[in-house]
Amino acid sequence: MCGIAGIIYSTGTGPLGSDMARMLQAMKHRGPDSTGYALYGEPGELLVMRFKLADPNDGNDFSYGERLARSRREVEARLAKSGATTERIDGESEYAFRAIFRYEGELKPLADYVEDVPGAEVLSLGHSLEIVKDLGDARTVSGQYRLDSFTGTHAIGHVRMATESDVDIAGAHPYWAYPFSDVAVVHNGQLTNYHQWRRRLERQGHRFQSECDSEIIAVYLAQSMADGMSLEAAMKQSLDDLDGVFTYLVVTDNALGMAKDGMAAKPLVLYQGDDMVALASEEGAIRAVVDREIDTYDPYEGEVMVWSR
Repeated sequence: MCGIAGIIYSTGTGPLGSDMARMLQAMKHRGPDSTGYALYGEPGELLVMRFKLADPNDGNDFSYGERLARSRREVEARLAKSGATTERIDGESEYAFRAIFRYEGELKPLADYVEDVPGAEVLSLGHSLEIVKDLGDARTVSGQYRLDSFTGTHAIGHVRMATESDVDIAGAHPYWAYPFSDVAVVHNGQLTNYHQWRRRLERQGHRFQSECDSEIIAVYLAQSMADGMSLEAAMKQSLDDLDGVFTYLVVTDNALGMAKDGMAAKPLVLYQGDDMVALASEEGAIRAVVDREIDTYDPYEGEVMVWSR
């Protein structure tokens, strides 16, 4: 079933982590297995990389802690060998980390090099995007990663019910558009031409971290923008190129967008106010962050909308 949500503040920053947690927790019944956030802080000169070195399901042998410590040291060494100047690496849990560093090179070779460390997966990499995802409901994940203190400009999130894959972080959304900076996607639905587009994008040199079709959408949009299209134009083109029944939300460093396929079978409710735009699979998620009477509506079939800061 799953549920998606997004929010963008009209000006300045807001309590992004706590707002997204409330929206996603309101849809816990749609997906209690895992929760994910793609959060955008104010962009800066430094890069932020969220990565994990294992899955929470992996910690059942005596060498687990030793392997994680060894892998973390190797990631630090590889950042240094790549020419990055690391400011700090924070341990968000025993297996999840947040690195802040200065780096002038291309992102793909760096991310590939880090992911060659056994068990390593780069969840996000950019100047403002931070993807946090783990097992459990929104309140559990928010507490584990201290997201109540995260202030920012816009975000998307996802609550997942595992129906076709394992309950693990690898299957959790959102997905970063590897290796493009600051682009991420969540979606509800299914692409029926997933394998066709995966092969096409792989022939262009892309690689994928999962079997999830949300990742295909993210890379498709990011590649289209790299080829010169605007976000809105890329999204409109996606409705012709991507087959299936789906509603998706996409975020870049300065924008939030939504698209619904021509059948519009997957729900999405929209609120546009003076201070924010909020979207979710259910109206109750929006009302969790807006403490007054509001008007909402459902976007039409085949509709694309983009809000920029």
